Amino acid sequence: MSAEKSYYRPLAQIGAARPEDALFIAGGWSWFTHAEHLTRNGSQGFVHVADLPEDARARLTAPRADIAGLNFDAPKIMGILNVTPDSFSDGGRFNAPEAALARTQALAAEGADIIDIGGESTRPGATYVPVVEECARTVPVIEAVRSGSDVPISIDTRKAQVGAAALKAGADVINDVAAFTFEPELAQVTAAAGAPVCLMHAQGDPTTMQDNPQYENVLLDVYDFLEERIAFAESLGISRDQIIADPGIGFGKTLDHNLALLQNISLFHGLGVPVLLGASRKKFIGTLGNAPQAEDRAVGSVAVALAAIAQGIQIIRAHDVAETRQAMVLFAATS
Repeated sequence: MSAEKSYYRPLAQIGAARPEDALFIAGGWSWFTHAEHLTRNGSQGFVHVADLPEDARARLTAPRADIAGLNFDAPKIMGILNVTPDSFSDGGRFNAPEAALARTQALAAEGADIIDIGGESTRPGATYVPVVEECARTVPVIEAVRSGSDVPISIDTRKAQVGAAALKAGADVINDVAAFTFEPELAQVTAAAGAPVCLMHAQGDPTTMQDNPQYENVLLDVYDFLEERIAFAESLGISRDQIIADPGIGFGKTLDHNLALLQNISLFHGLGVPVLLGASRKKFIGTLGNAPQAEDRAVGSVAVALAAIAQGIQIIRAHDVAETRQAMVLFAATS
């Protein structure tokens, strides 16, 4: 019988008072001296960094490569630009190319390091958007943004044809909420273009994903899924150092699932790739923070973002870029 799989969650800390034996997480700003050893049978206690298996220590500590011109010496903000009529927070506001370009310039001025453009809502209950329609929504916007700004662009899509059209129009990164499971052909498009990719975990389709999500162990189940999808991407020639992982907060997950992932999100550094958090304005923030309307969840979103940054998370996907940037600057100055 094979040995039970081990997982190592670094107990992330920040601040200048760092012990001599501490190691930086992913070459970034947070560090650790111990990691929690997890298996499917629960916690097995804590391991000093010197006693970690060599491969686990390497994945947790190796500096992450630049992606689309972004380095990860400090956390980065991915500004959200939805060109959809039905996104849960800002649907219909930035559909026209002129409005989208103006919004992009505003987001960049507020501190966005990369702009994520999406033409299909993936909110709970959202329905499928045909390829032709999704391309019609996104391609003119990407062309307008690329002609008027040099900010990196990611295309938020599950579809191969949309991804190909977006890359041709000037997008830099594929951001697939289905991690190449919806249309595996998108992986081939990404590999052929030599483009970076963000692979996200989701349980089920947006139409039904919140009906009754179930996990054996949400933290380890999501980790294993992302590990497998990263291996699949690598098998097609996508370099691991050009892959980002996203645990998919709110995508087929209850409030308790989301909290379990957020409280232990440093585990995902063990994948050896940058980690993205997309929790901005999500329903659980409204539930816990007593903010029924999505536009009233900026403060809660920033709080969740800072908690993740304290665990070394490299990319924060945000609607409220100015507020997030301000909070990050003050957090860094006082930590």
